[in-house]
Amino acid sequence: MHYPHDGGNAMASTNSQRLWSVGPGGRPRLRTGAAPETIRVLTAAVDGRIIPDTYVSEGAPVVVEQVSGAADPTAGDDDVALPVAASVLKPALLANLLATHTDVIQSKVNEKGDTYDVEVSPPASVLSAVLAGRSWPGLPVLRRIISTPVLRPDGTLLQTPGYDPATGFYLTANGHLDPIPDRPSPDQVEAGREFLLERFLRDFPWRSAADRANYLALLVTPLIRPFTNALSPFGMIEASMPGSGKTILAGCVGLLVGQRVLTWTDSEEELRKSITTVLSDSVGVVVFDNLTEGEMVNSAVLARLVTERTWSDRRLGTNVSSNFTNDRLWLATGNNLRTGGDMASRTVWVRLDPNCPRPEARTGFTIPNLDSWILDPVNRATVLRHVLTLVLDWTANGAPTASNVPQMRQFTRWAQYLGGFLAHHGVGDFLGNADAGRGLDEDHAEWYAFLATWRDLYGGEPVTAQQLRSDAEPEYGAPDRWKGTFPTTAAGKPLTPKSLGKRLAGQKDRWRGDLVLRSEVDPHTKMKLYTVERGTDSS
Repeated sequence: MHYPHDGGNAMASTNSQRLWSVGPGGRPRLRTGAAPETIRVLTAAVDGRIIPDTYVSEGAPVVVEQVSGAADPTAGDDDVALPVAASVLKPALLANLLATHTDVIQSKVNEKGDTYDVEVSPPASVLSAVLAGRSWPGLPVLRRIISTPVLRPDGTLLQTPGYDPATGFYLTANGHLDPIPDRPSPDQVEAGREFLLERFLRDFPWRSAADRANYLALLVTPLIRPFTNALSPFGMIEASMPGSGKTILAGCVGLLVGQRVLTWTDSEEELRKSITTVLSDSVGVVVFDNLTEGEMVNSAVLARLVTERTWSDRRLGTNVSSNFTNDRLWLATGNNLRTGGDMASRTVWVRLDPNCPRPEARTGFTIPNLDSWILDPVNRATVLRHVLTLVLDWTANGAPTASNVPQMRQFTRWAQYLGGFLAHHGVGDFLGNADAGRGLDEDHAEWYAFLATWRDLYGGEPVTAQQLRSDAEPEYGAPDRWKGTFPTTAAGKPLTPKSLGKRLAGQKDRWRGDLVLRSEVDPHTKMKLYTVERGTDSS
C-alpha cells in the first residue's frame, strides 16, 4: 500500500512538523503529543487512509477485513457469509490497527533533559474522540461488499476484485472465475445457453415453461440490479411435494451471491426485527426456507418491504434509527404455499410438480446430486461464468427490454428488463403463470366466493352490513344460505355488523375477478349501502 507523506492528506501541526513520516522499517510513523495534538494527528491519519482498506459508511469509518474461520456451506439452506466484512472502527479496533500498520511515537524527556522517542498506544478516550466525527472526506464511500461480479449502471461488468469507485462496491476475490469478455463469442453464448437450459435446469419438474423462465429471471436479478435500478418482486419457490428441489433452486441463487436463511414467523413485529437485522449483512439473497405446508404468506410488513428502496427502522438494542438500502432478493420456499392481501400482486411464482409419489427417489439426472455439486466453489464458478456470459451478450446487443410483459405496478421496470434478457436468449413464457399465481391468492379466493354468493342471494339490491349479518344466522335445521362463504372471526363465528362494515369498507371498488363491491350512503338513513356488481353489468 502507498502511504501518504507530506502534502495531499497530510496536514501540518502547530509546530510545522509533518503529522507522519516513514520509519526505518518503512512503516508510517505518527508523532503525537498531548491529547489535543494526538486527536488531530490520528484524525488526519485515519482520514488519509494510513490504515489499509479503510472506507466510510453512513458517516462511520470502516475497515474491510478477511473473515477467518468462515466455513463453507454444507447444504443449500445454510447461511452463506461473504469472505470479507466491513467492521466499524471502534476504539479497541483502531488501537489494534494502528499498532499493526503504524508506529505511534511520543517524545519523552529523561532525567538528564535528553529527548527520546517511545512507541505508545493512545488511550481509549483519545481514540473515542478521533472516531466521534461523522465527516471523513478523505475516505471512499463503501456502499456494499459483493461476492459476484455485477453490472454497473453504465452496463459494464464490475469483475476486478477490490474497491470499485464507480459503484462504491467492494468485490471479493474468486480464484475460480476467469474474466468474462465484454463481447462473448457466439460459441461462448451458445455454450452458456446449453449449460443452463439443457444441463443445470433441465431436470427440475417445472409445472410450466413460465416457472423455468421466472426462475432464470430471479437467478439473474442480483447480478444486474445496479444496472436496472429496479425493485424486484418477492420470489415464491413452491412445490406440490417434499423432495421436489425447491431448496436447491433457492440455494443456487444464494450460494452465488451470499444468502441468509430465516425462519418464517406470523408475528409482524418479529418479522420486522428479522428484516432490520439481515439488512445490515452484505448478502444478496434472503430466503425464508421451508415454510409450513400450506402456509399463507400475507404480511403487511413484507408487502411494504418489497416495494420500498429504503428500509428505515430502529437498530435492535438502541434508540438509533437507521436507513438500509433494500437491494436484496427476497425468496420463500415451501409446499403448497398461498398468498393473501397485497402479497398476491407482489409475488412471482416458481412452481414445481414432480407428479410422482416419491420425488426424492428419481434418478437419471443430467447433473447427479446437484444439491452437493453446487457446494463446490469450482462448480459455482462454472454456473456464474455461463450466466454472466449471457448477461454480457445481452448488454453487448443493447440490453433490449420487453414491452409485452404484464404490468406489475412497482415491478414493471424489473419485468421489462428481465423479459428482454430472457427473450434475447430465446426463453419464452416469462410471467406466463401470473393468472395461476393469482389463483393461489387465498384472500382473493375467499372474497370472490363471498361476493359471488352475495350476488346470487341479492342480485343488484343495495343492502346494509346489518342486513347481511342478520342473514348469516341460519334458521335451526335449515341449510346455510351462504354455503360457508360468510366472513368469520378466528373462532369461526360470523363477524359482528361493525366488524363486517369495516371489512366491506376496505374492499370498496376493489375487483375480485369479474365482481366488484360498490358503496353509497343512503340519503335518508345516512347508512352505508353495499351492492355487488358484475363486470358485464351496465350500471
